[in-house]
Amino acid sequence: MSGVTTVLLLVVLATAVATGARHWSIPAPSLLVVAGVLVELLPFVPRFQVPPEVISVAVLPPLLYASAEEISWRELRAVWKPVTVLALGLVLASAFVVGAIAALLTPLPVSMAFVLGAVLASTDPVAVTALGRRLSLPAKVQTLVQSESLFNDATSLVLFKVAVGIAGTAGAAGAFSPTGAGGQFLLLAGGGAAVGGAAAAVVAAIRVRTEDPVLETVIALVTPYAAYVVAEDLHTSGVTAVVVAGVVLGAQGHRLTNARIRLQVHAVYRTVVFMLESVVFAVIGLELPGMIRDLDAAESGWFWQALLIAGAVLLVRLFWVFPLAMFLQRRRAAAGGPPVNWRVPAVMTWAGTRGVMPLAAALTVPLLAPDGQPMPYRELVLVLTTAVVACTLIVQGFTLAPVVRAAGIALEPEATAREEARAAKVVLRVSLERLESLLDAEAVQEVVADRMRRDLEARLDHARLRLSDEEPPEDEATVLAYRRLRRDLIAVESAELHRLYADRRISEATRAGLQHALDLEEAGLGEL
Repeated sequence: MSGVTTVLLLVVLATAVATGARHWSIPAPSLLVVAGVLVELLPFVPRFQVPPEVISVAVLPPLLYASAEEISWRELRAVWKPVTVLALGLVLASAFVVGAIAALLTPLPVSMAFVLGAVLASTDPVAVTALGRRLSLPAKVQTLVQSESLFNDATSLVLFKVAVGIAGTAGAAGAFSPTGAGGQFLLLAGGGAAVGGAAAAVVAAIRVRTEDPVLETVIALVTPYAAYVVAEDLHTSGVTAVVVAGVVLGAQGHRLTNARIRLQVHAVYRTVVFMLESVVFAVIGLELPGMIRDLDAAESGWFWQALLIAGAVLLVRLFWVFPLAMFLQRRRAAAGGPPVNWRVPAVMTWAGTRGVMPLAAALTVPLLAPDGQPMPYRELVLVLTTAVVACTLIVQGFTLAPVVRAAGIALEPEATAREEARAAKVVLRVSLERLESLLDAEAVQEVVADRMRRDLEARLDHARLRLSDEEPPEDEATVLAYRRLRRDLIAVESAELHRLYADRRISEATRAGLQHALDLEEAGLGEL
């Protein structure tokens, strides 16, 4: 089986399993790992192993960049202090505790135990982002959880790079210099941040002069890879460069492109992230049986060791997040702010699930040490990482939504809808005022203005309807009936459009343009 065939089959497997997981409401990562294990156990499937550089260069940059772009710059400035404490202090504490426990419980030398600690210190920003959208977390809490997870990843992956370098040179003896490691960490992180900022400035200057959707999409796809590769070539942290570039460009996105391009780029990136995440979990499942078979007798207790390490990861987060949150809340309460409560700290603690980032990082552990010998204990690090990730996905992944609901901090759907309606009213009124001023200045034709006025007033009436608390229930039914009717009419229009194209009365460009407009309108109707 060729490498290209293997990759294609892997993409097909990951897509099929992820689709089934959504249909059955099962966490896709866990199902993908199980599917990968079952496929690898088939007698005709060869041993599967992905070169570490493929994961580090091809997978990590776009995943980190996609999460960084979604960070709200305004909200990030409001929570940067706790995010900094968590992204630095909690990562170092987690890496130290996991490394110490691994050195005591497992055959790993200190250097490789520290590699395991650095890997497991990173959380999963993609899962946290998706959960926040689904449960409608308040903007500040969503940004706090998401930013902490993202910068947590950046810090832990820089730490991981330092640890791998130490493990490769120290060998099984496990020599470790805290001073040297700290200096290397600062050099990697600071240099990576500078490269990321420079890359964002260059890309912004290019994108603001580009109006071609294809070129914009290509630039958006190339940006994380360019930032990563340049930073790595300059011997700094590619991960930090990607995160910084993503945050900076995400804050300027609305000024760099128009709506049509943003829709296209967003759709492409969602597809890329979905495929890469799915492939990483499937790769872990395919490699896991072989790695377990390669373990020797001294490493046979990996299962119980993984459970203890998973418990330690959760406890470290608990004992770090709660005291920090209580301290900050007491300071705000003393200054006249809201009283101390447990809700946000509970969500922050339980949101520390491990996912694709630790797995992708573990896969990047080099196969060979600098002396050309196989990297010692690489298989054990991968097996323990996979087991701990599986534990957090099962325990925290299945229970995080109930914890958020029990905490009572999620916004009610009605509250979110009313906020959207209030914003729509303000925006539409400004638009109507602008239209009237253009009409008074005779800068627009009367017939065009009348048509636009009717459209804007219809939208304004719809926003008022959503805000009215005194409307009878049938008004809501009327809105629903309107959406169903418009969907039916869009389907008729789409069918007629395809008939015109099939009869060769319009070109493909005309058909595609009109179909795109209908698709956007149907998407704007929302869910029934």
